[in-house]
Amino acid sequence: MKRLIEDELLAWKDSRFRKALIVRGARQVGKTFSIEKFGRDHFEDVLVVDLEKHRNWHHIFAGDIGAREVLAELELETNHRIRPGKTLLFLDEIQACPRAIVALRYLYEECPELHVIAAGSLLEFALGAISFPVGRVQSLTMHAMTFVEYLWAVGRDLAAELVMGPPKRLSEVAHQLLLEELRRYLLIGGMPTSVLAYTSSHSFHEALEAHATLCDGFRQDFSKYAPRVDPACLDEILTGVARYAGQQIKYARLAPDRDGESIKNAFNLLCKARLVARVSAANPAGPPLGASASARTFKAILVDVGLWQHLCGMKVDIAQSKADLLDVYRGAMAEQFVGQEMLVTQDSQLYYWSRQAPSSTAEVDYLAIVDGEIVPIEVKSGPAGRLRSLHMLLQTYPDCPRGLVFSSAPYAEDPQHRLTFLPLYFAYSATKSREPTELPFGEPPSADKNEED
Repeated sequence: MKRLIEDELLAWKDSRFRKALIVRGARQVGKTFSIEKFGRDHFEDVLVVDLEKHRNWHHIFAGDIGAREVLAELELETNHRIRPGKTLLFLDEIQACPRAIVALRYLYEECPELHVIAAGSLLEFALGAISFPVGRVQSLTMHAMTFVEYLWAVGRDLAAELVMGPPKRLSEVAHQLLLEELRRYLLIGGMPTSVLAYTSSHSFHEALEAHATLCDGFRQDFSKYAPRVDPACLDEILTGVARYAGQQIKYARLAPDRDGESIKNAFNLLCKARLVARVSAANPAGPPLGASASARTFKAILVDVGLWQHLCGMKVDIAQSKADLLDVYRGAMAEQFVGQEMLVTQDSQLYYWSRQAPSSTAEVDYLAIVDGEIVPIEVKSGPAGRLRSLHMLLQTYPDCPRGLVFSSAPYAEDPQHRLTFLPLYFAYSATKSREPTELPFGEPPSADKNEED
């Protein structure tokens, strides 16, 4: 499967200022597959060191973790020669051995010509017990497959080109084809296992069975979170987030029989595991949005729309019968989809606008930073719909250049009201900056944006 992260990995490989790289992401989003494929495509050989599978290798990082000592021990244990510049050293499931995370510093400092990638799913849990090598590593986050990645997987390369290009009005034939493919994607989701199940069998039910298997696997992982929180509470909160997707989170509604502190802890742990993404309320007066983000007012979405519909208990026959994708769960499916695409384009940071006043409440689904400007986004059921909140935002914050309205309707513009109406399938390209906002991978500005704080 072709993935968008491949271009970022190649940019990292070719950078003059390359450091050790950590690829983060929820379990089963395709980190291991993509990194191994990248290694095979661009290096003479790849040494994969799975630190969860081979726990007997942890002793390599228990004592002196200088680069020379670590590489010598790895060569002996794996019977694999490590050749800087020719070998990709891939430390998979690195969260299982926190000392290996510390060793990344010395691999970078003492053997900078060696390409080192680490990957893990629960890194935030491991980082609490070590001193993170600030300034010696870079990081990327991998998400579930986007709509364009799904199109590549099903062989719709020309359709993918349209979706990746600048949004514009397409022919009715192209528009309907993309809407039909989007309908399939919303049911299949973007987890590689479910996409593979569908492409292998062309059966939606096979993809749904993959969702069930994945959710069971996540629940089994919950035991790793103890004693921080009760695994049963995590399961309850995960299902609650799916049920209230697109709505402001009130802890008491997620798990009525649990106390607030337990619910809060469980929610935060699911965010750290990247199964859930927080969408914080923010002020669109000017970037960065994070500077005004509220710690108390927020929504949430799940890592994947396919897992979302499974946790909601949605039946595929019911979803397929809907005339408009936005009718499913009162539009929550479409809002989940747009947010999921924006997790990629917005570097995992999602925000929305909420105005709470005694006589006038308003809410706009998302806020995006596109080419340095704040763009408010609504997901609606028609070409116009009710856009009172979006109009209010644009009037209140005239520096916002325009608003975007996503629906299943064709592309249209309303210059008078500074609105552009876009089909849902353009969610990725419409929210992605065309001009790079950061320097090339690893090139050090005054403060390295790729470093971990």
